[in-house]
Amino acid sequence: MSETQPTDWPAPLTTRITQLFGIRYPIIQAGMVWTAGNKLAVAVSEAGGLGLIGSGSMKPELLREHIRKAKTKTSKPFGVNIPLVRSDADELVRVTIEEGIRIVFTSSGAPVKFADVLKRAGCIVVHVIASVKHALKAVSVGCDAVVAEGFEAGGHNGIDEITTLALVPQIADAVTIPVLAAGGIADGRGMAAALALGADGVQIGTRFAVTFESSSHENYKKAVIDADDGGTVLTLKKVTPVRLVKTPFAFRAVEAERRGDSKEQLQQLLGHKREMMGIFEGNVEEGEIEAGQSSGLIKEILPAGEVVRKTMEEYYSVKPRTP
Repeated sequence: MSETQPTDWPAPLTTRITQLFGIRYPIIQAGMVWTAGNKLAVAVSEAGGLGLIGSGSMKPELLREHIRKAKTKTSKPFGVNIPLVRSDADELVRVTIEEGIRIVFTSSGAPVKFADVLKRAGCIVVHVIASVKHALKAVSVGCDAVVAEGFEAGGHNGIDEITTLALVPQIADAVTIPVLAAGGIADGRGMAAALALGADGVQIGTRFAVTFESSSHENYKKAVIDADDGGTVLTLKKVTPVRLVKTPFAFRAVEAERRGDSKEQLQQLLGHKREMMGIFEGNVEEGEIEAGQSSGLIKEILPAGEVVRKTMEEYYSVKPRTP
């Protein structure tokens, strides 16, 4: 895509998020594990959103490779998501800074550990939170924005199980920095609702996971498309709450919880690399098929740029273009 959008594309939408990142539309593609490599991030950024490379399933040098590839494909802003629970999070941060990335989303951990080093490197730092308490903590350590993620979202969720509809306005009331809404958003209607609640933009995961540029397996994409409104479940709460498509493994996890299995027993059931097995390798029997409740809205695999365009077209169709 050229430096300027084709004339038939939706008009830009200016919010505090587009101004913060220097992007055309306030749409951020989540940095999902085994899904968000350089191809997906570039496609979203080229379409006017903000693409994120998800480092959660990458070793530091593989992250470096993805960053360098992305730089050869786009001159538009893109960023990196770093899960802070990773044992090598410090190395992921180091590589990100060394490669000149200046937009960093952190998640799954306390931002205080790396916020200062990222800020000193000139980075815009955004942290994913699921409660007002954690939003205020992110502000206190200097984060530039927060992602308010409701428990409709796929993958790992907050323990309080607060919905996006209830969470976003409370976060917007509690902080003065820009707020991105996440969880259950897959189209322009969800985006319009999020902005009406006080968000400055949206972070979208599952819809971008089911695109041609996503590195998730075709079996994963099909499982999401086949899921209906009740096609996901939040489980493994004693370990860490995770939302999965209802598959044989997900049902086993639910049954283990109903039996009252201990945290240690659930960890043993979970084992290792189930995310990779399900999302990247396409094992829908034994792997984790992480996806949000928005799965019921997703009916086809699309180019990531088309997701951006359709989202904005639908947003404008339900939201008048008034200040």
